[in-house]
Amino acid sequence: MTDTARTQPYDLARLSINQETVKQWSLPELAEGCRAAGIDKVGLWRAPVQEYGVERAARLMRDSGLTVTSLCRGGFFTATDAELRAEALDDNRAAIDEAAALGTGTLVLVSGGLPAGDRDIAAARERVADALTELAPYAGERGVRLAIEPLHPMYASDRCVISTLGQALEIAERFPADQVGVVVDTYHLWWDDQAPAHTRRAGEGGRIAAFQLADWVTPLPEGVLLGRGQLGDGCIDLRGWRETVDAAGYRGPVEVEIFNPALWAREGADVVAEIAERYVAHVS
Repeated sequence: MTDTARTQPYDLARLSINQETVKQWSLPELAEGCRAAGIDKVGLWRAPVQEYGVERAARLMRDSGLTVTSLCRGGFFTATDAELRAEALDDNRAAIDEAAALGTGTLVLVSGGLPAGDRDIAAARERVADALTELAPYAGERGVRLAIEPLHPMYASDRCVISTLGQALEIAERFPADQVGVVVDTYHLWWDDQAPAHTRRAGEGGRIAAFQLADWVTPLPEGVLLGRGQLGDGCIDLRGWRETVDAAGYRGPVEVEIFNPALWAREGADVVAEIAERYVAHVS
């Protein structure tokens, strides 16, 4: 571990490290590495948490003094087949229970793409809303807010039919704000000139459940899924976005979520130390 990781003097009070950013680390390594770097917040993903054990993971986070800022992911609500939709609802109830056990109030939702042969994207979005009608009260009873994450339009066909913050809000605003909110993710929203106004709208309604950062590098080094850039390496005005969410009234964690094989190939402690430096230089 670098000296910088141990002794950096930065104000990292809001910084959260998403687990996928340092995918090379196990859960215990994530806890130890973040604690050593002076970072007390992490975002977790369901598969590694399930593999480790949900209750065991929750105990590890508590014992390490870490706050779980989000759990990813629920969602995938757009199937037309009744059996598949029922399976998705059951899986999302399990995800809500996992989030509650981990002590996080935010379950990130990736809504799902178009089923094979389906071309009705508006109907697919309505199926997302239908699913939330069933799940939102269940989540609210457990102190968990469902956070709709709009993804870049390149994902609309296969992963997420909700591409803009406006579309996410159109669904979220049908439900109580403490049950359904939205995710503001710079990687997915930076291109949309309406996104700042919708961020203000989300803030006014108390709907911003999470704020996530990654940069957009041209050309994308690993395609749109695994091409997220390290903070400061791309074209996104990251500090401007942080100021926008702050002006909208958001005071929560700033979660760095970067899917990038080049980062995964490096020593995790060095990646976290670099993120801390870049966060100060480009975000805070």
